[in-house]
Amino acid sequence: MPKVGRLVWERRLARGEVLDEAGQVLTPLTPFRSGTRVYYYRALDSEPVVPFEAKVLYQDTHLVVADKPHFLPVTPGGRYLQQTLLLRLQQSLGLPQLAPLHRIDRETAGLVLLAINPAERGAYHALFSGHTVQKTYEAIAPASETWTWPHIRRSRIVEHPTDFFRMNEVAGESNSETRIEPVAQHGRWAHYRLTPITGKRHQLRVHMNALGLPIVGDQLYPTVRRGAEEEEDFSEPLRLLAQSLEFIDPVTGAPRHFLSTQTLEWPSD
Repeated sequence: MPKVGRLVWERRLARGEVLDEAGQVLTPLTPFRSGTRVYYYRALDSEPVVPFEAKVLYQDTHLVVADKPHFLPVTPGGRYLQQTLLLRLQQSLGLPQLAPLHRIDRETAGLVLLAINPAERGAYHALFSGHTVQKTYEAIAPASETWTWPHIRRSRIVEHPTDFFRMNEVAGESNSETRIEPVAQHGRWAHYRLTPITGKRHQLRVHMNALGLPIVGDQLYPTVRRGAEEEEDFSEPLRLLAQSLEFIDPVTGAPRHFLSTQTLEWPSD
């Protein structure tokens, strides 16, 4: 990291901000060991506090399954560092090598799978890249009689040409697929079960919006409703929940099936 000077690193070491793989603080006098993995967590002058906590639903020597709340990012990025699922779990569980095996949006609640053993990450990552994990989501959006249910949405999703933080559908060969079906209705709103076959960024939000059924509380689709630096409205979450994960464990061979304990609230109107 050539742009960070020696004095800056000396200060970070003195503050105990640099750790080894076992979570032990490193100092300028710590003996050098070739191949050591060193961890440093950058500091932010101001970081929004996310006043919700994740639940650990399951933990063994291989995996941690967390039930993430709305608004909490999975990994550090942008203006979030300590207020992330990964750092909170690394610190509370004493597992500095813990790593997420997939991502869900900061605004989305529900299940996140994390690997404890670095040597096993590749096997678990292959589950997701090979689309062998059965994932089910729930969402609340406008009810509709326009579509025949269940509906299979296939389209080509790419990054938005001007808004890097959004995705959009374009003409061309499909690279995304979602099965969508309503399971309940409350007035003008419906509760949908979403089964993604692929895992493109923002896929479920983009597909629902493309059907004219944007998910309640979505700040990006169909239009951007809040600036990146604006204060978060915790009373209006995105009604999207990663509800279940099912797969055969590639390390143990055991069948795995995890369910979120969270539910989605109907809009007040």
